[in-house]
Order: sequence, then C-alpha cells, then structure tokens
Amino acid sequence: MSETYRATKDIAGDLVGALPAGGGAVLRMEDLHPGVADPVMDTMNFLNEVTLNYPQAISFGPGRPHEDFFDTEQIFAHLRRFLDHLAAQGRSPAQVRSAMFQYGPSAGLIRELIADSLRVDEGIDVPAESIVVTVGCQEAMFLALRALMSGPDDVLLVSSPCYVGITGAARLLDAEVAAVEERAGGLSCADVEAAVLAERLRGRRPRALYVIPDHSNPSGVTMPLETRHELLALADRFDLYILEDSPYRLVSPGAQVPTLKSLDRGRRVIHLGSYAKSLFPGARVGYAVADQTVLRTDGTTGLLADELAKIKSMITVNTSPLSQAAVAGALLASGGRVAELNEEAAAHYGETMQVALRGLEREFPAARRSRLGVSWNAPSGGFFLTLQVAFRADDAALGRSAQDFGVIWTPMSYFHPDGGGDHTIRLSTSYLTHADVEEGLRRLADFIESEVAAAQRRGC
Repeated sequence: MSETYRATKDIAGDLVGALPAGGGAVLRMEDLHPGVADPVMDTMNFLNEVTLNYPQAISFGPGRPHEDFFDTEQIFAHLRRFLDHLAAQGRSPAQVRSAMFQYGPSAGLIRELIADSLRVDEGIDVPAESIVVTVGCQEAMFLALRALMSGPDDVLLVSSPCYVGITGAARLLDAEVAAVEERAGGLSCADVEAAVLAERLRGRRPRALYVIPDHSNPSGVTMPLETRHELLALADRFDLYILEDSPYRLVSPGAQVPTLKSLDRGRRVIHLGSYAKSLFPGARVGYAVADQTVLRTDGTTGLLADELAKIKSMITVNTSPLSQAAVAGALLASGGRVAELNEEAAAHYGETMQVALRGLEREFPAARRSRLGVSWNAPSGGFFLTLQVAFRADDAALGRSAQDFGVIWTPMSYFHPDGGGDHTIRLSTSYLTHADVEEGLRRLADFIESEVAAAQRRGC
C-alpha cells in the first residue's frame, strides 16, 4: 500500500468518524464562504430568537410597520385595479393572463408607474428605463454593489453606525468596506473626504458611499440640506457614487428634505427604494434608480439599469408579477402619491416617536439621567432613536433585559463595522402601541437602574 493511499485512507477515516450518527455528508465551516461565519449574519436571527423566547416581553427591536394600517381585502382590490389598468391599456385577456402568470421582464413590469410616483412624490424625474424593480431593497443593494465593485481594490464607504443589510451584502460579495464615523449631527463631508484620501493612500479606490440620509437606521439622524449639496459636490470631485437608501421618508410626518437623487445633476446617485415601509413588507418589492450612462466596449452606450437587470436575471430572474401588481394597484389608487396614502400612518409614527421621547423624559428626569449616565437623541421622524447608557449593552445584557425585565432592544454594536457602540442601544417605536411604548420604557428604566447598580457593586 502506497504512502499516498495510506494518508488518503486515514483522512477519509477521520472524516467518517466525525459524521453524525445518522450518516450523510458533513461540510466544514471553513470550507464555506467566510461571509457565512461573519457575526453580522447572526444579528437578525438572534433578535428573532430573543423575541420568540420571551413572547411576553415588549420589544423595541423590529423596525416593522404597524399592522393596524393593513387590510387583507386591500390586496385583492389592488390586484383587480392593476388588471383593469392593463386591460385599459389595450392588453388582451391572454396578455393580461401572461403578465400575471409568466416570469415577466427582469427589469420589472411596473417601471412606468414607479417613475410617475417618484416624479410626483419625490421630485425624482428619471425615465422608466432607468428603473429596475427588485425583490425588496436588499436585492437592489446586491445588484448595485455587484455592478460597481469591479476589482479587489474597490472600497465601499459606509457610515458607522450603519444598516447591517449593506455591510452583510458587501461581505458576501467580497467587497471591502471602510467605515466613516457618524457624528451626533450625522455624517460629515470632511470625514468622508478624509476617508477617501486615506483609502487612496492605501492604493485602494473608494467606489461608492452608502447613506440613509433621512431618519437613518439605526441612528435616526437626518442629513441637512447643506450637507446633501456638499456631498454631491464631493462625489463629483472624487469620482464617487452615492447609494441613497431612504425607506422612512414617506412614513414620517411633515415636510421632508429633498432626496439626494432629486438634487443630483451629475448622475452620481443610485437611488435604492422600497415599498416595505410605505405600503407593506410582504410584497417584497423594491427598486433601483440607475440612470448613469455606461459606455460599452463595442462603443455603444446604455444605462446602468440595463446592467443591473442582467445581473438580476442571474439571481432572481424577475420580481414576482403578483407582488408588483399589488404594489401597482396601490400606486394607481393614490395617483402615485404614496406620501398622501401614508398621511395617517406617518402621523401615527410621528406621534409614537413623541410618546417615546416624552416617556424617556418622564422615566429619566434630569437628576436620575445624570446619576445613571443616560442620554438620547430626538429624531424628527422614522422608526428609530438611540439611547446612551453607562454599561456594556451587549447580547448578555439584552438577555437579562428580556428575561428579568420583559423588555427587548437592539445593541448598537451590531451596526458598527469596525467596532463601537458598546454603550448604546437602538429603540424602534414603529411596531408598538402608545401604551406598550410607555410600559416598555418603564421596564427599560428599571433594567438600566439594575445594570448600573450591578456595575457599581462590581466596582466598575
């Protein structure tokens, strides 16, 4: 027996010995893509597990729309309205049937309606051909990153804290990420410029910057108009693209600051949109506005949207026509004015945020606030606010909070790509009733009191 054969046989024997009792193949974690093992991938699962394990706890965790604004019968009305719309356009019954039951175009079935809605709602005036309808905004992120990040030296800039969906997508696509620390008032253009220059000194190319400029997830911060203009000028100067993700604008009360895309004159902004918050998450319909010109190797030109549609055709093929039809029916019902459609919901979310802010003032008057080392921000809209605490707000603390005090929140450390946020928690107010917000804050105050007392006993 040769030495090679013996070695191979020994390895095979070791592997068989490691198999579970039921038999079958075993995959070693180190043989899978490294992104699978990244801690960011466990974030949402962990929160879901905590919520399931403590069903009686009040949860400030999920950034979900409030279900009182959903009506099951609306879905059927929306579908019927869109089918009638297709017929009114001159589609035959066979063509209408095909539109609903077949795969449909990769770029989407309802691009014209989305373009009309963006024009009247957001002041974003782009041709329908520049839009790709996606399976939620998460797919739009994947498509944009896959198209833009073309080499190992390309870098995606993100704020810190940052939405985990974009950093998770970058990890799975092997795209390098560089974090720019967010200040109390939001992202600073001076900090972004410094990050661009630092990456260039390292021999890397800052390719794009991902931002949620309105009522950000997770911090709740809104980018001022002046900063938006400065950021667009910076993007032009450094050949940088901006991935703008703004899901909370149309569910927030009051006048909103113009989107980056509506201010974009140099076609530097790729606008990533979603109907998850403004209509309903179950549809899983998002979109990318990619009106940038692409010069092909054969000398012809096209739109970046065309390239995104090619990539999509290899991932999800197309977005469900039924889901697109349900969204289209809602757009038709409102004349594309999703903001008007959401006036009641936006007022509710705004008031719930105010209930939370008043509740924090009540639970933490100045003297107690100072003694416990607590502070918070005051977002003007959206679903989230952040709370600074004097103890380490990690998974273990969250477990104690859920089990002993019946209140769930999200550690902000989840949202810091390079570490940080260890003493900050995120509170989501969107999914709760006013009564639950008030009771949840009372429980949270008791938990914070307990944690600070425990730290003092340990001499920390």
